[in-house]
Amino acid sequence: MTTTSHRVRRVWPASLAAASVMVALSACNQKQQAAAPVPTQPPEVSVVTVREQPIPYVRDLPGRVAPLRIAEVRSRVSGLVVKRTFEQGSLVKEGDILYKIDPAPFEAELASAEAALARTEAAQVLAGQQADRLEQLLSRQTASQAQYDSAYASLKQAQAEVAGAKATRDRAKLNLNYTDVRAPISGRIGRALLTEGTLVEQGATAILATIQQLDPIYVDITQSVGELNKLRRDLASGELSRLSKDTANAHLIMDDGSLYGSAGKVLFSDVTADPSTGQVTLRVLFPNPHDELFPGMYVRARIKQGIDADAIAVPQQAIQRTNDGKAEVWIVGKDDKVMLQPVEVGPVVDSNWIIRDGLKTGDRVVVEGVQKISVGSAVKTVELKVASAHAELKPIDTDLDDRAPSPQPASAQVR
Repeated sequence: MTTTSHRVRRVWPASLAAASVMVALSACNQKQQAAAPVPTQPPEVSVVTVREQPIPYVRDLPGRVAPLRIAEVRSRVSGLVVKRTFEQGSLVKEGDILYKIDPAPFEAELASAEAALARTEAAQVLAGQQADRLEQLLSRQTASQAQYDSAYASLKQAQAEVAGAKATRDRAKLNLNYTDVRAPISGRIGRALLTEGTLVEQGATAILATIQQLDPIYVDITQSVGELNKLRRDLASGELSRLSKDTANAHLIMDDGSLYGSAGKVLFSDVTADPSTGQVTLRVLFPNPHDELFPGMYVRARIKQGIDADAIAVPQQAIQRTNDGKAEVWIVGKDDKVMLQPVEVGPVVDSNWIIRDGLKTGDRVVVEGVQKISVGSAVKTVELKVASAHAELKPIDTDLDDRAPSPQPASAQVR
């Protein structure tokens, strides 16, 4: 029993020592693993590879809607308004009767003029017969030349009186016709400004109603003289190309930010600048079949005034600004390392900055993930798909050209 107990005591300390060695080795391995550096992955950024592409030169400019034609309905004769024949706010056609003025006085004037014409025609017949008789007597030497000359003069006087009487009758007919106040143009008529029972004076400034032609319709926009002159210089130098005449070059931006459904065409720019603002007016013609555009309405017009055939554009979020406000972008080199590149920016076209200088075809520009990078750091690039830098140019509606009159200044509108 004694021998066995001593042997057990010798074995227990040996097992404990072996366990201690195992723990020590494990601790050493953990320290070595903690000390070993963990390899890091380069940050991932989204890039766009820029290329030259034809991009329209687009400007957003303020404007006001104006009717194609406007006519103020007035009476040409004096009289009492006895009837209104139109519905306020409706469409009327040229020649439609809008008001009726009491015709009784003008009917009496016409009857009097016709009676005076009959009297002068009878006198003309008598004078003609007298002249014929004296002409025959003169040929027979039984009447003097003086008598014939007097009869011939009486005939001419009678003919003149007949012509005057006819003119008076025709004037009386016109005045009678003018008692029907007709629409001078086709369009939408506004509210009635006079009611039945109103006495209208000839030559007075009273307006009975106003008619406006709204389809198609004008939008008068303003642009600074400096911008317009620069545009003309760029077009002359070839930096910008002119738009084709059969393409739409204007869109309207409505109050809610949406685009108006139909494109328009710039007709002309005014030749006179506003001395108080230094701006000129450009007139644009838009179709308005559903009367969505109202005269006097404020709109913004997006106008394509030329095409930059070899432009470079980048998304707006790719542009960074220095402390002094200069523009720059992050570009990825061939070794996948980033660097800052100063650029010169132009206008914004469809959420893209036009780059005037600083980039070339094939450069990779960082758009997303700039907060993860610094100069010289390596990155992993992912190509970002972006929309085209300009909207499609659509053909002009040929019907719009058929409906449009020749361009006239605003002062030439029908009144």
